[in-house]
Amino acid sequence: MNPNKPASPLREALGDLTPYFRRAAWISVIASLLVLAPSAYMLEVYDRVVNSRSHMTLAMLTLLVVGVFVVMEVLDWARSQLMHEASIELDQRLSARIFNAIFEANLKRLPGGTSQPMTDFRTVREFLNTPVLIACMEAPVSLVFLGLIFAMSPVLGWSAVAAAILQTFIAWLNQRSTQPPLLAANRTSFAAQQYADSSLRNAQVIESMGMLRDIHHRWMQKQREFLKLQAQASDAGGAFQAASKFLQNTTGSLLLGLGAWLVLRNELNGGSAMMIIASVLGGRVLAPLVQIVSQWQAVVNVRESWSRLDQLLTAMPARAPGMSLPAPKGALLVETLIASAPGTTVQILKGVGFELKPGEVLAVVGPSASGKTTLARLLAGFWPAISGKVRLDGVDVFTWDKTELGPHVGYLPQGIELFDGTLAENIARFGNVDPDKVEAAARAVGLHDTIMALPKGYDSPVGREGAMLSGGQRQRVGLARAIYDDPVFVVLDEPNSSLDESGDAALASAIAQLKSRGTTFVIMTHRTSVLAVADKMLILHEGQSRAFGPRDDVLAALAKGNAEAQQASQARTTALAATA
Repeated sequence: MNPNKPASPLREALGDLTPYFRRAAWISVIASLLVLAPSAYMLEVYDRVVNSRSHMTLAMLTLLVVGVFVVMEVLDWARSQLMHEASIELDQRLSARIFNAIFEANLKRLPGGTSQPMTDFRTVREFLNTPVLIACMEAPVSLVFLGLIFAMSPVLGWSAVAAAILQTFIAWLNQRSTQPPLLAANRTSFAAQQYADSSLRNAQVIESMGMLRDIHHRWMQKQREFLKLQAQASDAGGAFQAASKFLQNTTGSLLLGLGAWLVLRNELNGGSAMMIIASVLGGRVLAPLVQIVSQWQAVVNVRESWSRLDQLLTAMPARAPGMSLPAPKGALLVETLIASAPGTTVQILKGVGFELKPGEVLAVVGPSASGKTTLARLLAGFWPAISGKVRLDGVDVFTWDKTELGPHVGYLPQGIELFDGTLAENIARFGNVDPDKVEAAARAVGLHDTIMALPKGYDSPVGREGAMLSGGQRQRVGLARAIYDDPVFVVLDEPNSSLDESGDAALASAIAQLKSRGTTFVIMTHRTSVLAVADKMLILHEGQSRAFGPRDDVLAALAKGNAEAQQASQARTTALAATA
Protein backbone atom coordinates (compact mmCIF):
# COMPACT_ATOMS: atom_id res chain seq x y z
CA MET A 1 0.00 0.00 0.00
CA ASN A 2 1.24 3.47 -0.88
CA PRO A 3 1.86 5.30 2.44
CA ASN A 4 1.25 8.65 0.76
CA LYS A 5 -2.15 7.61 -0.58
CA PRO A 6 -5.01 8.85 1.63
CA ALA A 7 -6.93 6.16 3.47
CA SER A 8 -10.16 5.11 1.83
CA PRO A 9 -13.16 6.28 3.92
CA LEU A 10 -15.14 3.32 2.61
CA ARG A 11 -12.53 0.79 3.72
CA GLU A 12 -12.26 2.47 7.12
CA ALA A 13 -16.03 2.35 7.58
CA LEU A 14 -16.20 -1.32 6.58
CA GLY A 15 -13.27 -2.06 8.88
CA ASP A 16 -15.32 -0.70 11.77
CA LEU A 17 -18.03 -3.25 10.91
CA THR A 18 -15.67 -6.21 11.46
CA PRO A 19 -17.45 -7.35 14.68
CA TYR A 20 -20.71 -7.69 12.74
CA PHE A 21 -19.02 -9.67 9.97
CA ARG A 22 -17.23 -11.92 12.46
CA ARG A 23 -20.44 -12.84 14.30
CA ALA A 24 -22.34 -13.35 11.05
CA ALA A 25 -19.54 -15.62 9.78
CA TRP A 26 -19.72 -17.81 12.90
CA ILE A 27 -23.48 -18.05 12.54
CA SER A 28 -23.02 -19.01 8.88
CA VAL A 29 -20.57 -21.76 9.83
CA ILE A 30 -22.94 -23.24 12.41
CA ALA A 31 -25.96 -22.97 10.11
CA SER A 32 -24.05 -24.61 7.26
CA LEU A 33 -23.06 -27.55 9.45
CA LEU A 34 -26.68 -28.00 10.56
CA VAL A 35 -27.63 -28.43 6.89
CA LEU A 36 -26.42 -32.02 7.32
CA ALA A 37 -29.30 -32.70 9.72
CA PRO A 38 -31.76 -34.02 7.07
CA SER A 39 -29.14 -36.47 5.78
CA ALA A 40 -28.35 -37.64 9.30
CA TYR A 41 -32.08 -38.02 9.98
CA MET A 42 -32.50 -40.11 6.84
CA LEU A 43 -29.64 -42.42 7.79
CA GLU A 44 -30.86 -42.85 11.35
CA VAL A 45 -34.39 -43.64 10.17
CA TYR A 46 -33.08 -46.31 7.81
CA ASP A 47 -30.64 -47.69 10.36
CA ARG A 48 -32.43 -47.43 13.70
CA VAL A 49 -36.15 -47.10 13.01
CA VAL A 50 -36.51 -49.56 10.16
CA ASN A 51 -34.42 -52.20 11.95
CA SER A 52 -35.84 -51.69 15.45
CA ARG A 53 -39.40 -50.78 14.32
CA SER A 54 -39.49 -48.41 17.31
CA HIS A 55 -42.13 -45.67 17.19
CA MET A 56 -40.48 -43.85 20.07
CA THR A 57 -37.16 -43.71 18.25
CA LEU A 58 -38.89 -42.31 15.16
CA ALA A 59 -40.69 -39.70 17.25
CA MET A 60 -37.54 -38.60 19.05
CA LEU A 61 -35.52 -38.41 15.85
CA THR A 62 -38.28 -36.43 14.16
CA LEU A 63 -38.54 -34.08 17.12
CA LEU A 64 -34.78 -33.65 17.09
CA VAL A 65 -34.57 -32.80 13.38
CA VAL A 66 -37.51 -30.37 13.68
CA GLY A 67 -35.64 -28.70 16.54
CA VAL A 68 -32.57 -28.41 14.31
CA PHE A 69 -34.71 -26.81 11.60
CA VAL A 70 -36.01 -24.30 14.14
CA VAL A 71 -32.46 -23.50 15.22
CA MET A 72 -31.41 -23.03 11.58
CA GLU A 73 -34.25 -20.56 10.98
CA VAL A 74 -33.39 -18.68 14.18
CA LEU A 75 -29.74 -18.51 13.13
CA ASP A 76 -30.73 -17.30 9.67
CA TRP A 77 -32.92 -14.60 11.23
CA ALA A 78 -30.12 -13.59 13.62
CA ARG A 79 -27.63 -13.34 10.75
CA SER A 80 -30.08 -11.24 8.74
CA GLN A 81 -30.58 -8.93 11.73
CA LEU A 82 -26.83 -8.62 12.22
CA MET A 83 -26.25 -7.61 8.62
CA HIS A 84 -29.19 -5.21 8.79
CA GLU A 85 -27.64 -3.58 11.84
CA ALA A 86 -24.32 -3.45 9.98
CA SER A 87 -25.98 -1.65 7.06
CA ILE A 88 -27.57 0.86 9.47
CA GLU A 89 -24.19 1.42 11.12
CA LEU A 90 -22.60 1.96 7.71
CA ASP A 91 -25.33 4.44 6.82
CA GLN A 92 -24.81 6.38 10.04
CA ARG A 93 -21.07 6.54 9.43
CA LEU A 94 -21.09 7.54 5.76
CA SER A 95 -24.43 9.04 4.67
CA ALA A 96 -23.64 12.55 5.90
CA ARG A 97 -20.09 12.29 4.55
CA ILE A 98 -21.35 11.23 1.10
CA PHE A 99 -24.01 13.96 1.05
CA ASN A 100 -21.37 16.58 1.84
CA ALA A 101 -19.04 15.17 -0.83
CA ILE A 102 -21.84 15.36 -3.43
CA PHE A 103 -22.53 18.92 -2.35
CA GLU A 104 -18.86 19.88 -2.64
CA ALA A 105 -18.54 18.23 -6.06
CA ASN A 106 -21.63 20.05 -7.28
CA LEU A 107 -20.28 23.38 -6.05
CA LYS A 108 -17.00 22.78 -7.86
CA ARG A 109 -18.67 21.43 -11.01
CA LEU A 110 -16.80 18.15 -10.66
CA PRO A 111 -17.96 14.57 -11.42
CA GLY A 112 -20.07 13.10 -8.65
CA GLY A 113 -22.19 16.16 -7.99
CA THR A 114 -25.43 14.28 -8.75
CA SER A 115 -27.73 11.88 -6.93
CA GLN A 116 -25.84 8.88 -8.40
CA PRO A 117 -23.48 8.48 -5.38
CA MET A 118 -26.53 8.06 -3.13
CA THR A 119 -27.72 5.25 -5.42
CA ASP A 120 -24.22 3.76 -5.33
CA PHE A 121 -24.19 3.92 -1.54
CA ARG A 122 -27.55 2.15 -1.38
CA THR A 123 -26.13 -0.58 -3.64
CA VAL A 124 -23.12 -1.04 -1.32
CA ARG A 125 -25.29 -0.97 1.79
CA GLU A 126 -27.81 -3.49 0.47
CA PHE A 127 -25.01 -5.82 -0.64
CA LEU A 128 -24.34 -6.56 3.02
CA ASN A 129 -27.42 -8.77 3.13
CA THR A 130 -27.24 -10.42 -0.28
CA PRO A 131 -26.87 -14.17 -0.99
CA VAL A 132 -23.41 -13.55 -2.48
CA LEU A 133 -21.94 -12.27 0.78
CA ILE A 134 -23.67 -15.04 2.73
CA ALA A 135 -22.17 -17.57 0.32
CA CYS A 136 -18.70 -16.14 0.95
CA MET A 137 -19.26 -16.56 4.70
CA GLU A 138 -20.33 -20.17 4.18
CA ALA A 139 -17.38 -20.98 1.91
CA PRO A 140 -15.04 -22.13 4.77
CA VAL A 141 -17.52 -24.87 5.68
CA SER A 142 -17.04 -26.27 2.18
CA LEU A 143 -13.50 -27.14 3.21
CA VAL A 144 -14.89 -29.08 6.19
CA PHE A 145 -17.25 -30.96 3.89
CA LEU A 146 -14.39 -31.63 1.48
CA GLY A 147 -12.32 -33.04 4.35
CA LEU A 148 -15.17 -35.39 5.27
CA ILE A 149 -15.38 -36.59 1.68
CA PHE A 150 -11.63 -37.30 1.68
CA ALA A 151 -12.08 -39.24 4.92
CA MET A 152 -14.61 -41.48 3.14
CA SER A 153 -12.36 -41.99 0.12
CA PRO A 154 -9.50 -40.07 -1.53
CA VAL A 155 -11.09 -40.94 -4.88
CA LEU A 156 -14.30 -39.15 -3.90
CA GLY A 157 -12.27 -36.28 -2.42
CA TRP A 158 -10.25 -35.65 -5.54
CA SER A 159 -13.39 -35.94 -7.65
CA ALA A 160 -14.99 -33.21 -5.53
CA VAL A 161 -11.83 -31.07 -5.86
CA ALA A 162 -11.95 -31.46 -9.65
CA ALA A 163 -15.60 -30.38 -9.65
CA ALA A 164 -14.75 -27.37 -7.46
CA ILE A 165 -11.92 -26.37 -9.82
CA LEU A 166 -14.26 -26.67 -12.78
CA GLN A 167 -16.88 -24.60 -10.94
CA THR A 168 -14.27 -21.93 -10.22
CA PHE A 169 -13.30 -21.91 -13.90
CA ILE A 170 -16.96 -21.36 -14.82
CA ALA A 171 -17.12 -18.46 -12.35
CA TRP A 172 -14.00 -16.93 -13.94
CA LEU A 173 -15.46 -17.30 -17.44
CA ASN A 174 -18.70 -15.76 -16.21
CA GLN A 175 -16.84 -12.78 -14.79
CA ARG A 176 -14.78 -12.33 -17.94
CA SER A 177 -17.78 -12.54 -20.27
CA THR A 178 -20.38 -10.56 -18.35
CA GLN A 179 -18.45 -7.82 -16.57
CA PRO A 180 -17.64 -5.62 -19.64
CA PRO A 181 -21.22 -5.49 -20.99
CA LEU A 182 -22.63 -5.08 -17.48
CA LEU A 183 -20.35 -2.12 -16.77
CA ALA A 184 -21.19 -0.57 -20.13
CA ALA A 185 -24.91 -1.17 -19.53
CA ASN A 186 -24.74 0.51 -16.12
CA ARG A 187 -22.98 3.55 -17.56
CA THR A 188 -25.44 3.77 -20.46
CA SER A 189 -28.37 3.48 -18.06
CA PHE A 190 -26.94 6.28 -15.94
CA ALA A 191 -26.48 8.48 -19.02
CA ALA A 192 -30.06 7.79 -20.14
CA GLN A 193 -31.36 8.66 -16.67
CA GLN A 194 -29.41 11.91 -16.61
CA TYR A 195 -30.72 12.79 -20.08
CA ALA A 196 -34.30 12.10 -18.96
CA ASP A 197 -33.87 14.21 -15.81
CA SER A 198 -32.46 17.09 -17.85
CA SER A 199 -35.36 16.84 -20.30
CA LEU A 200 -37.93 16.89 -17.51
CA ARG A 201 -36.37 20.02 -16.03
CA ASN A 202 -36.85 21.72 -19.40
CA ALA A 203 -40.32 20.36 -20.13
CA GLN A 204 -41.77 23.81 -20.87
CA VAL A 205 -39.15 24.54 -23.54
CA ILE A 206 -39.60 21.10 -25.09
CA GLU A 207 -43.39 21.41 -25.23
CA SER A 208 -43.51 25.00 -26.49
CA MET A 209 -41.14 24.38 -29.40
CA GLY A 210 -42.33 20.91 -30.38
CA MET A 211 -39.08 19.18 -29.42
CA LEU A 212 -40.67 16.20 -27.66
CA ARG A 213 -40.45 13.75 -30.56
CA ASP A 214 -36.75 14.37 -31.19
CA ILE A 215 -35.89 14.40 -27.48
CA HIS A 216 -37.78 11.14 -27.00
CA HIS A 217 -36.02 9.62 -30.02
CA ARG A 218 -32.62 10.48 -28.58
CA TRP A 219 -33.56 9.07 -25.18
CA MET A 220 -34.81 5.88 -26.81
CA GLN A 221 -31.46 5.47 -28.58
CA LYS A 222 -29.70 5.55 -25.22
CA GLN A 223 -32.28 3.22 -23.70
CA ARG A 224 -31.98 0.71 -26.55
CA GLU A 225 -28.20 0.69 -26.18
CA PHE A 226 -28.61 -0.03 -22.47
CA LEU A 227 -31.08 -2.86 -23.13
CA LYS A 228 -28.80 -4.33 -25.81
CA LEU A 229 -25.80 -4.41 -23.48
CA GLN A 230 -27.90 -5.77 -20.63
CA ALA A 231 -29.23 -8.52 -22.89
CA GLN A 232 -25.69 -9.49 -23.88
CA ALA A 233 -24.66 -9.78 -20.25
CA SER A 234 -27.87 -11.61 -19.36
CA ASP A 235 -27.44 -14.15 -22.16
CA ALA A 236 -23.86 -14.89 -21.19
CA GLY A 237 -24.65 -14.95 -17.49
CA GLY A 238 -27.66 -17.23 -18.01
CA ALA A 239 -25.56 -19.73 -19.92
CA PHE A 240 -22.87 -19.86 -17.23
CA GLN A 241 -25.48 -20.02 -14.49
CA ALA A 242 -27.08 -23.01 -16.18
CA ALA A 243 -23.67 -24.65 -16.57
CA SER A 244 -22.91 -24.02 -12.91
CA LYS A 245 -26.17 -25.59 -11.72
CA PHE A 246 -25.72 -28.51 -14.12
CA LEU A 247 -22.27 -29.16 -12.68
CA GLN A 248 -23.58 -29.02 -9.12
CA ASN A 249 -26.39 -31.47 -9.81
CA THR A 250 -24.17 -33.73 -11.87
CA THR A 251 -21.47 -33.76 -9.20
CA GLY A 252 -23.90 -35.03 -6.59
CA SER A 253 -25.08 -37.85 -8.84
CA LEU A 254 -21.57 -38.73 -10.01
CA LEU A 255 -20.33 -38.90 -6.41
CA LEU A 256 -23.27 -41.15 -5.58
CA GLY A 257 -22.43 -43.45 -8.49
CA LEU A 258 -18.74 -43.37 -7.71
CA GLY A 259 -19.52 -44.13 -4.08
CA ALA A 260 -21.59 -47.14 -5.13
CA TRP A 261 -18.68 -48.36 -7.26
CA LEU A 262 -16.38 -48.01 -4.27
CA VAL A 263 -18.87 -49.96 -2.10
CA LEU A 264 -18.84 -52.78 -4.62
CA ARG A 265 -15.05 -52.81 -4.32
CA ASN A 266 -15.21 -52.54 -0.50
CA GLU A 267 -13.13 -49.34 -0.69
CA LEU A 268 -15.57 -46.84 0.89
CA ASN A 269 -14.84 -46.01 4.51
CA GLY A 270 -17.91 -46.01 6.79
CA GLY A 271 -20.04 -48.40 4.81
CA SER A 272 -22.61 -48.07 2.07
CA ALA A 273 -24.48 -45.22 3.75
CA MET A 274 -21.49 -42.98 3.16
CA MET A 275 -22.12 -42.93 -0.58
CA ILE A 276 -25.34 -40.94 0.09
CA ILE A 277 -23.53 -38.63 2.48
CA ALA A 278 -20.78 -38.07 -0.08
CA SER A 279 -23.37 -37.11 -2.68
CA VAL A 280 -24.96 -34.58 -0.34
CA LEU A 281 -21.63 -33.15 0.78
CA GLY A 282 -20.44 -32.84 -2.83
CA GLY A 283 -23.38 -30.57 -3.61
CA ARG A 284 -22.71 -28.50 -0.47
CA VAL A 285 -19.04 -28.06 -1.46
CA LEU A 286 -20.11 -26.41 -4.71
CA ALA A 287 -23.09 -24.46 -3.33
CA PRO A 288 -21.22 -21.21 -2.46
CA LEU A 289 -19.61 -21.08 -5.90
CA VAL A 290 -22.97 -21.70 -7.58
CA GLN A 291 -24.50 -18.88 -5.56
CA ILE A 292 -21.73 -16.50 -6.56
CA VAL A 293 -22.08 -17.38 -10.25
CA SER A 294 -25.86 -16.96 -10.19
CA GLN A 295 -25.61 -13.59 -8.41
CA TRP A 296 -22.64 -12.24 -10.34
CA GLN A 297 -24.50 -9.18 -11.60
CA ALA A 298 -24.84 -8.00 -7.99
CA VAL A 299 -21.07 -8.39 -7.59
CA VAL A 300 -20.39 -6.31 -10.72
CA ASN A 301 -22.85 -3.62 -9.63
CA VAL A 302 -21.41 -3.31 -6.15
CA ARG A 303 -17.82 -3.21 -7.47
CA GLU A 304 -18.65 -0.36 -9.82
CA SER A 305 -20.63 1.48 -7.15
CA TRP A 306 -17.76 1.01 -4.70
CA SER A 307 -15.25 2.36 -7.24
CA ARG A 308 -17.30 5.50 -7.95
CA LEU A 309 -17.95 6.16 -4.26
CA ASP A 310 -14.32 5.62 -3.32
CA GLN A 311 -13.20 7.98 -6.08
CA LEU A 312 -15.67 10.67 -4.93
CA LEU A 313 -14.79 10.46 -1.24
CA THR A 314 -11.06 10.46 -1.99
CA ALA A 315 -11.40 13.48 -4.31
CA MET A 316 -13.62 15.33 -1.80
CA PRO A 317 -11.97 14.90 1.60
CA ALA A 318 -13.93 15.93 4.65
CA ARG A 319 -13.31 19.49 5.72
CA ALA A 320 -11.35 19.83 8.92
CA PRO A 321 -13.27 21.71 11.61
CA GLY A 322 -12.04 25.28 11.75
CA MET A 323 -11.46 27.51 14.70
CA SER A 324 -14.53 29.44 15.83
CA LEU A 325 -14.34 33.07 14.68
CA PRO A 326 -16.19 36.19 15.79
CA ALA A 327 -19.09 37.44 13.70
CA PRO A 328 -17.91 39.58 10.76
CA LYS A 329 -18.67 43.28 10.50
CA GLY A 330 -18.61 43.53 6.71
CA ALA A 331 -15.13 44.81 5.77
CA LEU A 332 -14.34 43.23 2.39
CA LEU A 333 -10.89 42.88 0.81
CA VAL A 334 -10.45 41.23 -2.60
CA GLU A 335 -6.78 40.47 -3.27
CA THR A 336 -5.83 40.24 -6.96
CA LEU A 337 -8.14 37.36 -7.88
CA ILE A 338 -7.15 34.99 -10.66
CA ALA A 339 -9.85 32.37 -11.10
CA SER A 340 -11.32 29.82 -13.47
CA ALA A 341 -14.30 27.53 -13.30
CA PRO A 342 -13.50 24.42 -11.22
CA GLY A 343 -12.20 21.63 -13.42
CA THR A 344 -10.95 23.99 -16.15
CA THR A 345 -7.75 25.96 -16.72
CA VAL A 346 -9.23 28.85 -18.72
CA GLN A 347 -8.84 32.00 -16.64
CA ILE A 348 -12.07 33.98 -16.21
CA LEU A 349 -10.90 36.58 -13.68
CA LYS A 350 -7.47 38.07 -14.27
CA GLY A 351 -6.18 40.08 -11.37
CA VAL A 352 -9.37 41.66 -9.99
CA GLY A 353 -8.96 43.43 -6.65
CA PHE A 354 -10.80 46.03 -4.57
CA GLU A 355 -11.75 46.94 -1.01
CA LEU A 356 -15.03 47.92 0.65
CA LYS A 357 -15.74 49.29 4.10
CA PRO A 358 -18.72 48.07 6.16
CA GLY A 359 -21.94 49.59 4.83
CA GLU A 360 -20.62 50.35 1.32
CA VAL A 361 -22.47 49.27 -1.83
CA LEU A 362 -20.51 48.23 -4.91
CA ALA A 363 -22.14 47.91 -8.33
CA VAL A 364 -20.25 45.59 -10.69
CA VAL A 365 -21.10 46.18 -14.36
CA GLY A 366 -19.79 44.80 -17.61
CA PRO A 367 -20.87 42.95 -20.72
CA SER A 368 -21.88 39.29 -20.75
CA ALA A 369 -19.00 36.86 -20.10
CA SER A 370 -16.96 39.57 -18.40
CA GLY A 371 -16.65 37.51 -15.20
CA LYS A 372 -19.39 39.00 -13.01
CA THR A 373 -21.00 35.68 -12.03
CA THR A 374 -17.62 34.07 -11.36
CA LEU A 375 -16.72 37.01 -9.11
CA ALA A 376 -20.05 36.59 -7.28
CA ARG A 377 -19.33 32.90 -6.66
CA LEU A 378 -15.89 33.66 -5.27
CA LEU A 379 -17.27 36.42 -3.06
CA ALA A 380 -19.91 34.01 -1.70
CA GLY A 381 -17.10 31.60 -0.85
CA PHE A 382 -18.03 28.41 -2.69
CA TRP A 383 -15.59 28.63 -5.62
CA PRO A 384 -11.83 28.65 -4.98
CA ALA A 385 -9.42 31.05 -6.64
CA ILE A 386 -6.27 30.02 -8.49
CA SER A 387 -4.53 32.84 -6.64
CA GLY A 388 -5.64 35.73 -4.52
CA LYS A 389 -8.13 35.78 -1.66
CA VAL A 390 -11.55 37.12 -0.78
CA ARG A 391 -11.32 38.26 2.84
CA LEU A 392 -14.19 39.28 5.07
CA ASP A 393 -12.84 41.03 8.16
CA GLY A 394 -9.45 39.59 7.23
CA VAL A 395 -10.59 35.94 7.01
CA ASP A 396 -10.65 33.89 3.79
CA VAL A 397 -14.35 33.31 3.04
CA PHE A 398 -13.62 30.10 1.11
CA THR A 399 -12.11 28.35 4.13
CA TRP A 400 -14.49 29.89 6.68
CA ASP A 401 -16.93 27.33 8.09
CA LYS A 402 -20.13 28.13 6.18
CA THR A 403 -22.31 26.88 9.03
CA GLU A 404 -20.79 29.62 11.14
CA LEU A 405 -20.45 32.27 8.43
CA GLY A 406 -23.71 31.59 6.56
CA PRO A 407 -26.13 33.46 8.87
CA HIS A 408 -24.07 36.65 8.35
CA VAL A 409 -24.03 36.38 4.53
CA GLY A 410 -26.73 36.76 1.89
CA TYR A 411 -26.45 35.48 -1.67
CA LEU A 412 -28.78 35.66 -4.66
CA PRO A 413 -27.64 33.73 -7.78
CA GLN A 414 -28.81 34.43 -11.31
CA GLY A 415 -30.88 31.26 -11.41
CA ILE A 416 -33.24 31.48 -8.45
CA GLU A 417 -33.49 28.13 -6.69
CA LEU A 418 -36.34 27.73 -4.21
CA PHE A 419 -36.86 24.52 -2.28
CA ASP A 420 -39.96 22.48 -1.69
CA GLY A 421 -41.54 23.97 1.41
CA THR A 422 -43.47 27.02 2.51
CA LEU A 423 -42.70 30.65 1.71
CA ALA A 424 -41.75 31.26 5.34
CA GLU A 425 -39.35 28.28 5.35
CA ASN A 426 -37.67 29.43 2.14
CA ILE A 427 -37.23 32.99 3.39
CA ALA A 428 -35.93 31.76 6.77
CA ARG A 429 -33.41 29.50 4.98
CA PHE A 430 -35.11 26.42 6.42
CA GLY A 431 -33.84 27.21 9.90
CA ASN A 432 -35.97 28.17 12.87
CA VAL A 433 -38.72 30.35 11.38
CA ASP A 434 -38.95 33.68 13.19
CA PRO A 435 -42.26 35.18 11.93
CA ASP A 436 -41.19 38.75 12.69
CA LYS A 437 -37.90 38.44 10.80
CA VAL A 438 -39.59 36.65 7.89
CA GLU A 439 -42.19 39.39 7.60
CA ALA A 440 -39.54 42.11 7.86
CA ALA A 441 -37.56 40.57 4.99
CA ALA A 442 -40.69 40.17 2.86
CA ARG A 443 -41.79 43.76 3.51
CA ALA A 444 -38.31 45.03 2.63
CA VAL A 445 -38.59 43.61 -0.92
CA GLY A 446 -42.29 44.51 -1.37
CA LEU A 447 -43.53 40.93 -1.07
CA HIS A 448 -45.66 41.06 2.08
CA ASP A 449 -48.95 42.13 0.45
CA THR A 450 -48.59 39.50 -2.28
CA ILE A 451 -48.03 36.78 0.31
CA MET A 452 -50.96 37.88 2.48
CA ALA A 453 -53.24 37.68 -0.56
CA LEU A 454 -52.54 33.93 -0.77
CA PRO A 455 -54.99 31.57 1.01
CA LYS A 456 -52.34 30.27 3.41
CA GLY A 457 -50.19 33.39 3.57
CA TYR A 458 -46.63 32.66 4.65
CA ASP A 459 -47.53 28.96 5.01
CA SER A 460 -48.25 28.71 1.28
CA PRO A 461 -46.14 26.01 -0.45
CA VAL A 462 -43.86 27.22 -3.23
CA GLY A 463 -43.96 23.90 -5.08
CA ARG A 464 -41.06 22.07 -6.66
CA GLU A 465 -38.38 24.64 -7.58
CA GLY A 466 -40.87 27.43 -6.84
CA ALA A 467 -43.25 26.32 -9.60
CA MET A 468 -46.25 27.90 -7.83
CA LEU A 469 -44.74 31.40 -8.19
CA SER A 470 -44.07 33.71 -11.12
CA GLY A 471 -40.51 34.62 -12.13
CA GLY A 472 -40.74 38.01 -10.41
CA GLN A 473 -42.18 36.47 -7.25
CA ARG A 474 -39.43 33.85 -7.13
CA GLN A 475 -36.83 36.60 -7.46
CA ARG A 476 -38.39 38.57 -4.62
CA VAL A 477 -38.50 35.48 -2.40
CA GLY A 478 -34.81 34.92 -3.22
CA LEU A 479 -34.06 38.54 -2.30
CA ALA A 480 -35.98 38.20 0.97
CA ARG A 481 -33.97 35.05 1.75
CA ALA A 482 -30.71 36.86 0.98
CA ILE A 483 -31.44 39.74 3.38
CA TYR A 484 -33.18 37.66 6.08
CA ASP A 485 -32.02 38.53 9.60
CA ASP A 486 -29.92 41.52 8.42
CA PRO A 487 -26.69 39.86 7.17
CA VAL A 488 -23.53 42.00 7.19
CA PHE A 489 -22.42 41.00 3.68
CA VAL A 490 -24.73 40.43 0.69
CA VAL A 491 -23.85 39.38 -2.89
CA LEU A 492 -26.58 39.85 -5.50
CA ASP A 493 -26.10 38.51 -9.03
CA GLU A 494 -28.52 40.27 -11.41
CA PRO A 495 -31.11 40.79 -8.62
CA ASN A 496 -33.53 42.78 -10.79
CA SER A 497 -33.50 40.69 -13.97
CA SER A 498 -37.13 39.62 -13.43
CA LEU A 499 -38.41 42.66 -11.54
CA ASP A 500 -40.76 45.35 -12.79
CA GLU A 501 -40.49 49.03 -11.85
CA SER A 502 -42.11 48.53 -8.46
CA GLY A 503 -39.76 45.62 -7.82
CA ASP A 504 -36.76 47.77 -8.77
CA ALA A 505 -37.92 50.43 -6.34
CA ALA A 506 -38.42 47.87 -3.56
CA LEU A 507 -34.93 46.45 -4.21
CA ALA A 508 -33.31 49.89 -4.04
CA SER A 509 -35.24 50.65 -0.84
CA ALA A 510 -34.17 47.33 0.77
CA ILE A 511 -30.52 47.97 -0.11
CA ALA A 512 -30.71 51.48 1.34
CA GLN A 513 -32.29 50.18 4.56
CA LEU A 514 -29.66 47.49 5.16
CA LYS A 515 -26.88 49.84 4.08
CA SER A 516 -27.93 52.25 6.82
CA ARG A 517 -27.54 49.37 9.32
CA GLY A 518 -24.00 48.58 8.12
CA THR A 519 -24.57 45.83 5.50
CA THR A 520 -21.98 45.65 2.73
CA PHE A 521 -23.38 44.93 -0.73
CA VAL A 522 -21.81 43.73 -3.99
CA ILE A 523 -24.34 43.82 -6.84
CA MET A 524 -23.73 42.38 -10.31
CA THR A 525 -26.02 44.13 -12.76
CA HIS A 526 -26.72 45.10 -16.35
CA ARG A 527 -29.37 47.61 -15.35
CA THR A 528 -28.72 51.12 -14.08
CA SER A 529 -31.62 51.27 -11.60
CA VAL A 530 -29.47 50.11 -8.65
CA LEU A 531 -26.67 52.60 -9.38
CA ALA A 532 -28.56 55.26 -7.40
CA VAL A 533 -27.81 53.41 -4.13
CA ALA A 534 -24.24 52.41 -5.05
CA ASP A 535 -21.24 54.05 -3.40
CA LYS A 536 -18.64 52.51 -5.66
CA MET A 537 -18.52 50.99 -9.09
CA LEU A 538 -16.39 48.30 -10.72
CA ILE A 539 -16.28 47.80 -14.47
CA LEU A 540 -15.25 44.34 -15.67
CA HIS A 541 -14.22 43.54 -19.21
CA GLU A 542 -12.91 40.13 -20.27
CA GLY A 543 -12.17 39.27 -16.64
CA GLN A 544 -10.14 42.39 -15.93
CA SER A 545 -10.90 45.48 -13.91
CA ARG A 546 -11.17 48.44 -16.28
CA ALA A 547 -12.29 50.97 -13.66
CA PHE A 548 -12.96 51.03 -9.92
CA GLY A 549 -13.76 53.84 -7.56
CA PRO A 550 -16.54 56.10 -6.33
CA ARG A 551 -19.63 55.75 -8.49
CA ASP A 552 -19.73 59.35 -9.69
CA ASP A 553 -16.04 59.34 -10.58
CA VAL A 554 -16.35 56.11 -12.59
CA LEU A 555 -19.49 57.36 -14.36
CA ALA A 556 -17.77 60.66 -15.16
CA ALA A 557 -14.73 58.83 -16.52
CA LEU A 558 -17.02 56.63 -18.61
CA ALA A 559 -18.89 59.65 -19.96
CA LYS A 560 -15.60 61.38 -20.77
CA GLY A 561 -14.26 58.27 -22.47
CA ASN A 562 -17.44 57.83 -24.47
CA ALA A 563 -17.37 61.51 -25.52
CA GLU A 564 -13.73 61.23 -26.61
CA ALA A 565 -14.49 58.02 -28.50
CA GLN A 566 -17.44 59.70 -30.21
CA GLN A 567 -15.32 62.72 -31.17
CA ALA A 568 -12.61 60.45 -32.55
CA SER A 569 -15.20 58.54 -34.54
CA GLN A 570 -16.63 61.76 -35.94
CA ALA A 571 -13.15 62.97 -36.84
CA ARG A 572 -12.43 59.74 -38.70
CA THR A 573 -15.74 60.02 -40.53
CA THR A 574 -15.00 63.63 -41.52
CA ALA A 575 -11.53 62.70 -42.72
CA LEU A 576 -12.85 59.86 -44.81
CA ALA A 577 -15.51 62.15 -46.31
CA ALA A 578 -12.90 64.79 -47.18
CA THR A 579 -10.67 62.15 -48.79
CA ALA A 580 -13.59 60.86 -50.84
